Amino acid sequence: MDAQPQPSRAARAAAKAANSGYPESVTRLIEELARLPGIGRRSAERLTFHILKATKPEALALAAAIGDVKQRVRHCHVCYNLMDTASAEGHGLCAICAEPERDRASVMVVEQPKDLIALEQTGTFKGLFHVLMGRISPLEGVRPGDLTIADLLGRIDDPAHNLDTPVREVILALNPTLEGDGTALYLAGELERRGVRVTRLARGLPTGSTLEFASKAVLADAIEGRRPMI
Repeated sequence: MDAQPQPSRAARAAAKAANSGYPESVTRLIEELARLPGIGRRSAERLTFHILKATKPEALALAAAIGDVKQRVRHCHVCYNLMDTASAEGHGLCAICAEPERDRASVMVVEQPKDLIALEQTGTFKGLFHVLMGRISPLEGVRPGDLTIADLLGRIDDPAHNLDTPVREVILALNPTLEGDGTALYLAGELERRGVRVTRLARGLPTGSTLEFASKAVLADAIEGRRPMI
């Protein structure tokens, strides 16, 4: 027998609308919101009714913001940080890579753009970044080729890919998780074969904490990363 054609998303929404009692457009909005990470059906319904209660300019402003994100936001062609094409001035660089005062020989590697933002807000690092867009996780099917590792190694191998500056040091600022540590070990092996200095962020007891509430992993990192008092 010939396979029956699958109904479109709009047709499925119409069928669900008939069963739920909501108008089709409301049901479709609920279904789309429920597809977002961490948003269940009930949360999607609450968000939908919040939008319905909002004024028309407020709702359209939300829609316009979503459209702008998809149309204007791109990745920096050097570090893969997020950037707005309207402010890139045609050079394809994010605001950090475009700063001439930055130490371009020092590159800090992070997993996601949000990690870059958190580190940049400290104001203590004056080098460049590289965003992997994830971490190696075989259980989730994420392998080195799925990340921007090749682009990072390209910056090491060819200074032209690092704004015409040879990389002197790579700082691994990955999350202290099993996947983050595995990714760091993989990168360290690849980078050390290229003769570049590889360091990682210090780990240990956070300021203001007490030993009795620290986990074994935190205490082990604190002991391993101990420093002279003077």
